[in-house]
Amino acid sequence: MDGAFPDCVNQVALWEFKCYYYTTTFGSKISDAVYIADLDGYERADAEGQTGMPIQLTLFIDAYSTWMEQGKSYLCRIVDLLQRGAIDNLIVGAEVETEIPQIVEEWRAALTDRDG
Repeated sequence: MDGAFPDCVNQVALWEFKCYYYTTTFGSKISDAVYIADLDGYERADAEGQTGMPIQLTLFIDAYSTWMEQGKSYLCRIVDLLQRGAIDNLIVGAEVETEIPQIVEEWRAALTDRDG
């Protein structure tokens, strides 16, 4: 994981960044991104099961050439992760600028609700 909110213990949110700019090699690095994101979802579900507390998982991806030109099949697998609930949010490219503030407000509200 690249981050947790509010911290690594009893988090309400986790996130992972997968941004591969100017790569000269492609295959295994990008497929690893898909498998890591899937593993993150599995670990998140396990933590939720053990604690009974919901944890939101967000995946950020960027690098147009990587995902839209070279790796459309991998992008489809990431969308599948979203559809089956392995991740909660998929933020792509410049969408970061508008979505991060909104998502952080959701995290803050979830923390307030949890802590009463």
